[in-house]
Amino acid sequence: MFKLSNKMMLTGGVAVALGMVGAAYAAVPLYNLFCAVTGYGGTTQVGGGEDVSVIDRTVNVRFDGSVSRGIPLKFEAAETREDLKVGERALAFYKVTNQADYPVDVTATYNVTPYKAGPYFVKLECFCFTAQRFEPGQTQELAVLYYVDPEMDDEGTLDDVRTITLSYTFFEQKTDGESVAAADAATSPASGG
Repeated sequence: MFKLSNKMMLTGGVAVALGMVGAAYAAVPLYNLFCAVTGYGGTTQVGGGEDVSVIDRTVNVRFDGSVSRGIPLKFEAAETREDLKVGERALAFYKVTNQADYPVDVTATYNVTPYKAGPYFVKLECFCFTAQRFEPGQTQELAVLYYVDPEMDDEGTLDDVRTITLSYTFFEQKTDGESVAAADAATSPASGG
C-alpha cells in the first residue's frame, strides 16, 4: 500500500508539472489573442479596407520607433507627428538602417497610447505584419497605412483623447519565425504584454 501511494504521488506530481509547462507555453499566445480581440494594452485593430466616414474631429498622431538592446539598427519615424480627421486614411513612414556588416532579421511589436484608444486605431497595411530582413548597410522606408475609427467619437470616455502615440519596437527574429522577445516572455515569470 505504501508503494502504491508513492507511485500515485509521483504520477500526480509529473502531471501537475507537465500541466504547468503547457500552461506557460500557451499563456503568451493566448494573451496576445486576448489583446488583439479586445484592444487591451494599446493593441490596435487590423482593418480589411472597408470604407469609413470621415468626421469633423481632429487627432494628433505621434510616431515613435525604437530597437531592442543589442540590435544594430537605426530606426525612427520620418515624421514625428501628423494631424488628421478621425476616419481619414493616412500613410506614415519609418526609416530603418542596418548599421551592421551582416544581415539582421527582426520583427516589430507595436502599441498605441493612451491604451483606451487602441481598439479605435486601425492599421490597413503595416511592416509590422511580417518579419523583416535588412542586409548590411541597407536603408529602407517602411510604411503604415492607418486611420482612427470614427466610432471613437461615440465612446464618451475618449472625448479627452486629442493625441495618440503609435510606438514600434524591433526585436531580433529567430530562424523559426518566433521573435526573441516572445521566446523570452514565454520563459520569464515576470513578463507582461
